[in-house]
Amino acid sequence: MTLMKQPFHTIRLLGAIGLVAFTQFAGAQQPFQFAGAPCATPPALHCPERDCPTDRVINPGLVVEMKTRRTYFLDYPCDLKPGEKVTFILSLHGAGSYGNWQRHYFPILDYEDKYRLVIATPNSPTKVWSVADDEYLQNIVSFVVDQVGKENIKAFWLVGHSQGGMTSNRLVRTDFFSTRVDGWLSLSGGRLGGSPGRAANFGPGRATTARAAGAPPAPPPGFAAAMTALRDPPASDFSFIFETGEHEMDDKGMPETSAWAAKYNCGARRKADEIVDTKTGYVYDSTRQNPPNPSWGLLPAPGKAEVYTYPDCRDGLIVADVVRLSKGHTEGLEPEVTEELVKLMVSAKGGKMQQAR
Repeated sequence: MTLMKQPFHTIRLLGAIGLVAFTQFAGAQQPFQFAGAPCATPPALHCPERDCPTDRVINPGLVVEMKTRRTYFLDYPCDLKPGEKVTFILSLHGAGSYGNWQRHYFPILDYEDKYRLVIATPNSPTKVWSVADDEYLQNIVSFVVDQVGKENIKAFWLVGHSQGGMTSNRLVRTDFFSTRVDGWLSLSGGRLGGSPGRAANFGPGRATTARAAGAPPAPPPGFAAAMTALRDPPASDFSFIFETGEHEMDDKGMPETSAWAAKYNCGARRKADEIVDTKTGYVYDSTRQNPPNPSWGLLPAPGKAEVYTYPDCRDGLIVADVVRLSKGHTEGLEPEVTEELVKLMVSAKGGKMQQAR
């Protein structure tokens, strides 16, 4: 009876407030979720800190790309809000490897919540990327963008280890990716602006047991030729970060200059503080340890890394080199150096996806 005595406009106002409150409550209870890719905490098939089971490492992914019917991994914050801005990353494994090995070699899935990352990690059934995979990769990108909305993609980065890095180098020269990619992180997959020399003994040691699941083999046939063919810089503009192990390079180490940095009028190379990791990475090549070859990779261990940046690049782009000290080609990245790379990525200018057709 008390409510009926209130003026009509007051009742209507109270109803409107209640509707808004209900809508906000309902929205808070329903975070964004990709179709066919339910979110999980911890992420599905996450490796333990050590001794990841073989069947887990070689898993090709749980999400189905509906046009090619191939699978991949899609990691994102489980509390992602509709319309929230994200950084989108397509992470490519090396030759002979698997999506879930790559997912833990460069474990940015551990930072998806903190830095609001959407990470697609595909898998090549032939274990080596080629032009035949381009449709599958494009479909993954299109799906993520369609679901999130291109206006909510702050930046789109390619990440590739070894032959996955070479593939990233090829992709940024194609029409589809050149108009969308804001940055490329090369994990021992070639350096734009002048690559360091390879260690004389680079390559896997003698295998004494079956090759570890997902661990990359020796560089595939045609590796050197492919690198030569991609030596000329891409025509499109994007940020570039190169990461490598100290033992992968010859005695000259990392070049002190970068033609890619010069292209964007960056400042002279600046050495940042050393990154110190007290924890190990998740994965490594367990079958190439007797005898071990430091250039290929040793057992997981804590480590240090040196970060070199070229400051004040034109148009807000980032150019940087990261050297993991006393590391080779296959030791999975440790948590602190992984996070430092993520910080560099999210600090760079993005926005290409909004202009892409």
